[in-house]
Amino acid sequence: MDKAKVYYTNLRTVMGDSLIEKLERLVKKAGMMNIDFNQKYTVIKVHFGEPGNLSYLRPNFAHRIVDLIKKAGGKVYLSDCNTLYVGRRANGLDHLEAAYENGYNPFQTGCHIIIGDGVKGLDETLVPIDGKHVKEAKIGKAIMEADNFISLTHFKGHEATGFGGALKNIGMGCGSRAGKMEQHYSGKPKVNVSKCKKCHACIKNCAHGAISFGEDGIAQIDINKCVGCGRCIGSCNFHAISPRQGSANDLLNEKIAEYAWAVVKDRPNFHISIVIDISPNCDCHDENDLQIVPNVGMFASFDPVALDVACADAINRMPVIPGSWMDDVDKSHHDHFIDAHPDTNWKTCVAHAKEIGLGNDEYELIEVK
Repeated sequence: MDKAKVYYTNLRTVMGDSLIEKLERLVKKAGMMNIDFNQKYTVIKVHFGEPGNLSYLRPNFAHRIVDLIKKAGGKVYLSDCNTLYVGRRANGLDHLEAAYENGYNPFQTGCHIIIGDGVKGLDETLVPIDGKHVKEAKIGKAIMEADNFISLTHFKGHEATGFGGALKNIGMGCGSRAGKMEQHYSGKPKVNVSKCKKCHACIKNCAHGAISFGEDGIAQIDINKCVGCGRCIGSCNFHAISPRQGSANDLLNEKIAEYAWAVVKDRPNFHISIVIDISPNCDCHDENDLQIVPNVGMFASFDPVALDVACADAINRMPVIPGSWMDDVDKSHHDHFIDAHPDTNWKTCVAHAKEIGLGNDEYELIEVK
């Protein structure tokens, strides 16, 4: 397999030449405009940031990509899917409000936002992939309806996967709430009896007869009938249903690779990673810690696997910022991400993604001025 081409530009600017201008040159040089956008629907997958976290990507980056696609005649929108955990982005209405609060609105981005899996996280497309772990990925419907797919990723650390790069932004980020459950958990959901409001919404979304109600009206789940689809989690407005058992991190990483493959296969796709404000944890947190290394630059490629490896390599060449999370950890692994979260290994995601044909971990780095 030939080395993948990954394009890179640093963060240095001169008067009259902004970082947004450099981003445009980067993606053009990397070939994004060779995609046929004319009268095609294009989704840009971006993380809008959990309110309280200030390390998420500014909407200015997305706006420039939107402008380029519009100039090429495309119909473009931004999207992300609802979260599995309780927070400001767990349903479509709160998610939109959180996005607006963080500056992701049509006035700031030049296009509309569509929450990928709908109001309750139940709008999904089942994508057959017959993977090692996943046979049918559950992807947000609005994301799968697009003709073209663009990922715009804030590259940072992550407590479960080592780092959050393009593959995680695509695989985990595009999964419906049930899809996120399939990736995060190998078990089946359970009911928190103190939170159940006896509304019976969950049973309306169970296709397997696994939910019943006791004499007290509290929901209960028969794990012998439950298939672990997670739709009851999305249908509960009171967060009374939650996953029972988490997947090991290596298994999680491999599932993310398979979900990412489900999202991008069979349609044009392109990927951008902005490597700044590299916090130790995910932008899903409602806070962000001091960045662990200095800002690096902007990267782009048609290959999301090579893109992730190039970004990780670039970060691992950077010195640790004094006083950051990294000052307090054992650095014996000589890898900033594994040092920060020793029970993770980001390379398992890359290796599985390469194995299933999603991309190449060998790359040629091409600098764009």
